[in-house]
Amino acid sequence: MTGRTLRLSRLRRVVSEGRGGSPAEARGGRSRRRGTQPKVVALGGGMGLSASLAALRRITGDLTAVVTVADDGGSSGRLRDELGVLPPGDLRKALAALCGDDDWGQTWARVIQHRFQSKGDLHEHAVGNLLIVALWEQLGDHVQALDLVGRLLGAHGRVLPMSAVPLELQALVKGHDPVHPDEIGTVRGQANVALTPGEVQSVHLVPNDPPAVPEAVAAVLDADWVVLGPGSWFSSVIPHLLVPELLDALSETKARRILSLNLAPQPGETAGFSPQRHLEVLGRHAPKLALDVVLADQAAVPDRASLNEAAKRFGATVELAPVARTDGTPRHDPELLAAAYDRIFRMHGRIGPWR
Repeated sequence: MTGRTLRLSRLRRVVSEGRGGSPAEARGGRSRRRGTQPKVVALGGGMGLSASLAALRRITGDLTAVVTVADDGGSSGRLRDELGVLPPGDLRKALAALCGDDDWGQTWARVIQHRFQSKGDLHEHAVGNLLIVALWEQLGDHVQALDLVGRLLGAHGRVLPMSAVPLELQALVKGHDPVHPDEIGTVRGQANVALTPGEVQSVHLVPNDPPAVPEAVAAVLDADWVVLGPGSWFSSVIPHLLVPELLDALSETKARRILSLNLAPQPGETAGFSPQRHLEVLGRHAPKLALDVVLADQAAVPDRASLNEAAKRFGATVELAPVARTDGTPRHDPELLAAAYDRIFRMHGRIGPWR
């Protein structure tokens, strides 16, 4: 039995014996009665995960975000290079998305998202990034520090990194150099992958087979629903499937799994991708991944038959719903997305209301 299998077995026993704990218990809160609302784990990073969390916090109080840690640009990249820490930016965005709609929540959301504007070293650093890194240095524990920030913000959920080591995203890209459009080369760094003008063929992580944060694996094993996406496909969504313990947990969990598709292809990274092609590249990176539901905006699916066929390869059904903002921008509306998730949880989950 491999070390990875042994770790997963231990975590599975912890969950089955009831010691895994809910997000409320981890933050020192009161345990919720099992079955009154769904335990949901959302995987992703950046603005896509933030959109999903802003919707999910409206329908459950038992919510955990598992966030990619491969960012190497902006404030996060500078802190990572200077201090050798995990990039805090996507973790900060997830915490901000979990802030409530009351004055306290919205004030703290603005504070941690605030960026300094100066001619010195603080220029463009986000307050929340500095706060998170300071607590990591003070407490020496990534999870404990993030739980503490969550309590300060009154966050409606828990935020965890997918791995406790900083990761580098590398991609094989065709035509990254426009002078050689048919040449396939390696592009290093999440920021570069996200902006490549070429066609991404595949991605992998360095170090290879990184360890998952145990609390993230336990959350997936103990969930009722796991939500993957939306977000930058190669740099925020697929990386979770490249962490072996997380992928094993996604296969082992009793939870139902929902894939939330983007509203439009992302310039550079997924330019020209159809909804079904997003599924095809996901399958190439994780051939054994099974899904239960694929959620897409009805206006973003020109060929439902092809999407249905692609979803069937994962064992999933397609659910179409209006989830986009009405201002014409390719952004999810939190209320509409929440309504779509709630309907899917009720239809495909337990009989009757969650709450």
